[in-house]
Amino acid sequence: MRIVGIESMIVEVPLKEPVTGVHGVTTVQKSVLVRVTSDDGVEGWGDVDPTPGYTLESVDDIASGVERLAPALRGSDPFNVQRALTTMDETSREAFEAKAAIEMALFDLKGKALGVPVHSLLGGRLIDEVFLNAWIGAVPPAQAAREAEEWAARGFTTAKIKISGGGSEGIDRVAAVRAAVGSRMALRVDFNESLPPGEAVAFINALVPYDLTLVEQPVRRDRIDLLAEIRRRITIPLMADESVTSPASLIEIIKREAADIVKVKAMKQGGLLRTRSMIDCAAAAGLRVVIGHGFGLTLSTLAEATLAATSSAVLPGCEAVGPLKMSADVVADPVDLSHGVVKLPDSPGLGATVDAAALARYRRNGK
Repeated sequence: MRIVGIESMIVEVPLKEPVTGVHGVTTVQKSVLVRVTSDDGVEGWGDVDPTPGYTLESVDDIASGVERLAPALRGSDPFNVQRALTTMDETSREAFEAKAAIEMALFDLKGKALGVPVHSLLGGRLIDEVFLNAWIGAVPPAQAAREAEEWAARGFTTAKIKISGGGSEGIDRVAAVRAAVGSRMALRVDFNESLPPGEAVAFINALVPYDLTLVEQPVRRDRIDLLAEIRRRITIPLMADESVTSPASLIEIIKREAADIVKVKAMKQGGLLRTRSMIDCAAAAGLRVVIGHGFGLTLSTLAEATLAATSSAVLPGCEAVGPLKMSADVVADPVDLSHGVVKLPDSPGLGATVDAAALARYRRNGK
């Protein structure tokens, strides 16, 4: 079996309603899909879902990256994912998101060709169901409280609250959510790099009364030194996200003792295999792991839920909840996350089939 085609395409799918976060308001999910086709007609699909402000590359950058990498892979063995990754690295040192989409498609293809799910190809799953993390945007406290009550009523037991900057409204938002849900939900806070360095410790310590399980990425991603300093001066567990890029960044975080928890994503780490190796590295250093990207379509969601199910180092509350925000999808049967859990499919590949009509509807200008 040989690779005969690698095609990228950009899709734009509206959200059910606008989502307000630290980086602004999102109304449309722009994603890059990749289709890899073999010479005997088997095809696999991958998907990455960048978020402006969080992800440094746009969908156009990622699609261009796929096109640059594709020629080096044509004619090669689609089952040899390690060799494909090495070939892509030799072609480009960057393009993590493009590599992730291609690698995901290769795993999907291999699973379909062999008749096994991707979690089998990764060594097997430890759990059958992955519990998910709800989200509450940078919205007024009263609205945040209402949304938290709705999430709890649906069965979610963990939630993330977004805070933008060091203003008092952020603390009011957390207080309102905790008052609304009591002890029914574990709560975490995400700053997305938005706290002024000089205010970070005092602001985080002001959140202690609200019994948070973690605070996430308070300062800029390139300030691992500052993360380490903050961690020494707070009692709430600190999670690094944007700072976790390459394996080298993870090693620096470990050496500096800059986090209690790290967050990884197949998209930013460059694929399933590399994300899994970083999970293992973090676990070996005694760190726990959160996985998942808060925006996205069914394909990437299933990929990250699969990763979450294959390691005991991954904490409950997977953040791969993008389909809950979407008004539509590009697969025939979008994954159902409405009750706070995703049951991993045992069907071949990632477990989803791309719907040609939906793809045509949301594909940008035929690209």
